[in-house]
Amino acid sequence: MARGWPALVVVVVVMAAAAAVTAALKECTNIPTQLSSHTVRARLQATPGAPEWRLRELFHDHHLNPTDEAAWMGLMPPPSPRGLRAAAANAAGDAEEFDWAMLYRSLKGTAGGAAGSSAARAGPPSFLEEVSLHDVRLDDGGDYGRAQRTNLEYLLMLDADRLVWSFRKQAGLPAPGKPYGGWEGPDSELRGHFVGHYLSATAKMWASTHNGTLAGKMSAVVDALHECQLAAGDGYLSAFPAEFFDRFEAIQPVWAPYYTIHKIMQGLLDQHTVAGNGKALGMVVAMADYFAGRVRNVIQKHSIERHWTSLNEETGGMNDVLYQLYTITNDQRQLVLAHLFDKPCFLGLLAVQADSLSGFHTNTHIPIVVGGQMRYEVTGDPLYKEIATFFMDIVNSSHSYATGGTSVSEFWKDPKRLADNLQTTENEESCTTYNMLKVSRHLFRWTKEIAYADYYERALINGVLSIQRGRDPGVMIYMLPQGPGTSKAWSYHRWGTPYDSFWCCYGTGIESFSKLGDSIYFEEKGDKPALYIIQFVPSTFNWRTAGLTVTQQLKPLSSSDHYLQVSLAVSAKTNGQFATLNVRIPSWTSMNGAKATLNGKDLGFASPGTFLAVSRQWGSSDQLMLQLPISLRTEALKDDRPMYASIQAVLFGPFLLAGLTTGDWDAKTGGATAAVSDWITPVPSSSNSQLVTFTQDSGGKTFVLSTVNGSLTMQERPEGGGSDAAVHATFRVIPQGSGAATNTTTTTSAMLEPFDMPGMVVTDSLTLSMDKSSRSSSFNVVPGLDGAPGSVSLELGARPGCFLVTAGEKVQVGCGSATKHSDGGGAGFRRAASFVRAEPLRRYHPISFAARGVRRGFLLEPLFTLRDEFYTVYFNLGA
Repeated sequence: MARGWPALVVVVVVMAAAAAVTAALKECTNIPTQLSSHTVRARLQATPGAPEWRLRELFHDHHLNPTDEAAWMGLMPPPSPRGLRAAAANAAGDAEEFDWAMLYRSLKGTAGGAAGSSAARAGPPSFLEEVSLHDVRLDDGGDYGRAQRTNLEYLLMLDADRLVWSFRKQAGLPAPGKPYGGWEGPDSELRGHFVGHYLSATAKMWASTHNGTLAGKMSAVVDALHECQLAAGDGYLSAFPAEFFDRFEAIQPVWAPYYTIHKIMQGLLDQHTVAGNGKALGMVVAMADYFAGRVRNVIQKHSIERHWTSLNEETGGMNDVLYQLYTITNDQRQLVLAHLFDKPCFLGLLAVQADSLSGFHTNTHIPIVVGGQMRYEVTGDPLYKEIATFFMDIVNSSHSYATGGTSVSEFWKDPKRLADNLQTTENEESCTTYNMLKVSRHLFRWTKEIAYADYYERALINGVLSIQRGRDPGVMIYMLPQGPGTSKAWSYHRWGTPYDSFWCCYGTGIESFSKLGDSIYFEEKGDKPALYIIQFVPSTFNWRTAGLTVTQQLKPLSSSDHYLQVSLAVSAKTNGQFATLNVRIPSWTSMNGAKATLNGKDLGFASPGTFLAVSRQWGSSDQLMLQLPISLRTEALKDDRPMYASIQAVLFGPFLLAGLTTGDWDAKTGGATAAVSDWITPVPSSSNSQLVTFTQDSGGKTFVLSTVNGSLTMQERPEGGGSDAAVHATFRVIPQGSGAATNTTTTTSAMLEPFDMPGMVVTDSLTLSMDKSSRSSSFNVVPGLDGAPGSVSLELGARPGCFLVTAGEKVQVGCGSATKHSDGGGAGFRRAASFVRAEPLRRYHPISFAARGVRRGFLLEPLFTLRDEFYTVYFNLGA
């Protein structure tokens, strides 16, 4: 780093502070609204000449959200002319000794010691400490373990040479193989961002699993990037040319180059801190030096205001990673550079507690808040704690869905107006959930407030687990639709592909599923260590500080259960140490039936929204058991207009339930005073034994009896069970009387209930009805008229001798006994009236409920379990 850098910062910051006192209106934006969307940027690059290109002409003139930056700068009292002259003189006379951070705090009226001193860097003493991912192991069998394993499979599928192809090409090195596509393609301006995420994800996944193959892959990527950086010779490391930063600094259109640099720096830093890679730290430091030089040159050639203006382009979490780096190196220059990536016009709005999020690009600005949180941890400046607290409050109260997620089409819109957001599928960008979890995690570590842990649970289950497509490695979504009749498969981006997507949300996705164990346990060290258990995830934690092993198990939960049952086995490795376990009692539970026992003896139970604290000298086989009441509840959409007061979501404990539907969302609750249990009932697990799919073979293909738009039809058999076609091809055969509906050799009277419409039945007019009392809803399930083993025919209960028969895709009623059709036509009739009673294409999830609707019934299942099915997260309870 060249000498004179601190002196330059001193002069420009002092001058900027003085000028801001008399400044009128400043502009805080993230470039033209549409261009700040990653989706639009990608479309822009892929289709030159498209309408988005005209936005380039608006680049200098369109400003999204003018704000009074003086409100922010006003937090700093104006320095006197004497103070300005003294600061400038000190800077010129002794540049290397000058402490920029100390001046910054003194300008705000919060004098303190040098930023590098222990006093300035010490955070509040009550911070909870993160536990190492090396010490946490998830159980393979649970939802979290399966999600982690699916992600590991994807990370192992990726090839190191293909990942670094564009880096090598940029560095002028041989690039074997071929590059990946999508946003990592050689023509994408964002190329390289996923590689940074890959470095973070593999470091955390290796810590979580110690998979040897993965360790080799991530080391190969770091080695290749190290060679690229050495070839550049100046610390620069990227998959795109430095010319992108020329455009950035000139306030010219370019696709977020610092966003990508942040990912690479963070990935390398994680490789150092989590995976112990010996090369990675030096690489990050070299990158920080290179970009510090670029920022210094902008300020020197233009002004610090010019630099602030450039931050209107997305820069990711540059401030965050630089603060982290500073905690390792204690290099003052990195602290200065981190400050320079704090976006003052945005943080200033939060500092004066203004809810002006509307119109801001969501995932541009959440990372800035996360960086501000690291500023608080590094400097102890309470302002940044207040900023994060206020930010979390307004997002949670005014801009978030029942999933815990936020954003619509990548932006925040008007507060408490979320009904408008449900008109599009582009809800809850996955990246935003990833970053909001960081915000809540920091806040919990600082405050131990249950609300932040509750939020983390909600967003993790419903927001993060929802973005994988079952056990398909490398198949994830960009947006999580929330409105009626939406599907994860039918948002703008739909499901991604393993090798040709690499969206921003793929990067945060692979990270999210690599660190599922990082927020289950937190600890307080000391003579009497304490452990905070804040998430209920089957796992084992090696608590080295206390010499204990904690194993957490959950009893499988079903919709018929009244309690979530958690067991914590605690075993001492040698002589047990005195320690305290603090177990979160979530806000969604109640005291009614709550219970806690230690080695079979009752303990007093803590109130919901607090911790159950158990302190003792732990032995070799202690068992702490919790019984947490769990129930259904509704939650209003965050929209304060009276006309939308009836739009509500349904939750079972922390699980958000989605109703399978292609558009109808009108519930029949029974009135304003009705309890949720009056119109929503559990689906018994035994109902799975009554599920069936009726198939017929024709022309070398297999067709299935299905319900489509309220009537019966035949459709080609779908592959897999996670589609709407699979839902519509599954029926519950409900026996009437004492007969069993599983025997294909006898006649049984039964009703046919469509899987996704509980309470509805098929009638002999081949439509659906809610009237189960009529004979028209009864069918006799008889041995198949074609005489084939295992086949059945469906005879109309009210019309003996009449059967469901097929004619191509059409289903109709055909009457007459088989003996009247002994010729070829009779054989055709018998075949058309016979079905194979096959295994159901869809089964009920253990947490499944039937909800009563105005025109139909709804099957409710956890949102995170759905794949391609159409659903609604919200219901209209006022219909």
